Amino acid sequence: MKTYLTYLSAILLLLSGCAGSPPLKPDTVQHGDYSYLKAHLSWLIEQEMSEQDVEGLSIAVVDDQQIVWSQGFGYADQARQIAATPETVYRTGSISKLFTDTLVMQLVEQGKLDIDRPLQTYLPNFAIKSRFPDTGPITPRNIMTHHSGLPGDRGNGMWTKNPVPFSQLVDPLKDEYAAYPPNRIFAYSNLGITLLGTMLERLTSQDFSSYANRQLLKPLGMTNAAFSQGIAGELASKAYKNDQEKTEVALRDMPAGGLNANVLDLSRFIAMVLADGKAYGRPILKPETLHEMLRQQNQDVALDVGTKTGLGWFLTSKPGIGDVAAHGGATLFHRSLLTVVPEHKLGVVVLANSPPTGDLIDKVTDKALKLAIAIKTGQPLPEDAETPVIETRGLTPQEQQLAAGQYATALGYIKLTADGDTLATELNGSSMDLVGRDDGKFGIRYKLLGLIPVQPKQLAEAGVSVRHVDGHDLALAHWQGQTFVLGEKIQPVPIPASMRNRLGDYEIVNLAEGEAMVPEKCALRERDGFLMLEYSIPAFDMNNLTFPIAPVSENAAVILGLGRGMQETVRLETINGQDFVAYSGYLLRKK
Repeated sequence: MKTYLTYLSAILLLLSGCAGSPPLKPDTVQHGDYSYLKAHLSWLIEQEMSEQDVEGLSIAVVDDQQIVWSQGFGYADQARQIAATPETVYRTGSISKLFTDTLVMQLVEQGKLDIDRPLQTYLPNFAIKSRFPDTGPITPRNIMTHHSGLPGDRGNGMWTKNPVPFSQLVDPLKDEYAAYPPNRIFAYSNLGITLLGTMLERLTSQDFSSYANRQLLKPLGMTNAAFSQGIAGELASKAYKNDQEKTEVALRDMPAGGLNANVLDLSRFIAMVLADGKAYGRPILKPETLHEMLRQQNQDVALDVGTKTGLGWFLTSKPGIGDVAAHGGATLFHRSLLTVVPEHKLGVVVLANSPPTGDLIDKVTDKALKLAIAIKTGQPLPEDAETPVIETRGLTPQEQQLAAGQYATALGYIKLTADGDTLATELNGSSMDLVGRDDGKFGIRYKLLGLIPVQPKQLAEAGVSVRHVDGHDLALAHWQGQTFVLGEKIQPVPIPASMRNRLGDYEIVNLAEGEAMVPEKCALRERDGFLMLEYSIPAFDMNNLTFPIAPVSENAAVILGLGRGMQETVRLETINGQDFVAYSGYLLRKK
């Protein structure tokens, strides 16, 4: 018992964290004096890095055309004791998409491309099957807004030792299916942006990375930036997780996530955006082109609850900041976020070489922008307001009836069942309850060791609601003033006998050499009336993932739910008398 209580105390201490004292806030700050911003953010970054297991981080704050602060924290290479600096180069992940989309829009300005024409106009060998007759075409515009309906990824060979050229993705797609009709719902797609990179190569007759360097990176003055499958060089950061050095395996999909850069490089891109498309007085984009990229494109899409997209940009409004445009990024281990506030001509970029265990990058970015706005406009410095405590309570019978049921989510299958005056579920081995809240949303309560209710800070801030939207019962997540689709309530679909005969364990037979994200423990199961696709990726702590799938024919099923990765097709094949499953480029043979 004593050992158990000691363990419990340690866990609770870890959850609560510990905080030092922030620097003393001055009564007044002169216009343009960023010294307090530097001091406060330095304290905040060091505290959060320690709490969230981040080895190295770099940041830059941009005021119009000037970098008013840039600094590195921790280590770019812990073993060699090389400190992270503003010059440290990181994998920027999906920030790359902003650059690929900018290259596309430059071709529009040159009259070489119409983003509302079918992709096949410019990439004739592109083809993909569809179950949605009489819908609009896949176009560069709906690819840039992630409304093309394309699958999210081609998993096999994406992160591997020796990736094939990304242009080789086009041909295999002829055997795959679109997940949605175009413009039906926001569904993030690395695959789509990679196809735009292939289109750029065809239209320019140039290698993508070389063209991007000549056409965009060099004119912006991004001297240490480059598109590449991997990362190397004296300025390159190592990668870390849980205080251990890791390897950033090469990425096939360069246009979607292959940009290497430091915060000084990315500050030049921010400055261009804040200068209406100019860099060093020379036009990179026309003002009207930039404005179109920053304009919301999906206001008429009912299922995009809480999501606003421009061309490449994610748009939102934040308390104390205002309207922002941003894009984050994640590779296997590096993390990034680039944010601009056009109204105030301010921007922030944060790059890290480790995946934070919490919201470090968002927290630092938001604080930097709030302080910068106050300093630039002469407003009082913002107070460090405590997050209001939202009281929780037991659920009413009506609330239980509303939310109880089975859900398909990006996190996997969730079944909410009544448990006293709560709704209980288990997700990836963790027990959780939904409880009532006074603001009308459901609260999330985590059960430590499956028994003891605890509410870590991030869970306490998150809320859930259930809403009927455009024919779908959606579970919506609410966090820090933002709303997004968490999942969809689902009903079992009859399982044909031919598919029941395929239940069992499967193994991948066409794994790419040196594959980093290897699905293991793959299986087809039947559970709660659903056909389930199960797998784990132990190398990245993704264990016991379970996704309900629904038959759409004798030899195909779709992953249930809405959003990224959902509604994608799982094909059932027979080869030489053996059962196989084909999904995301993987071919799995029944054991």
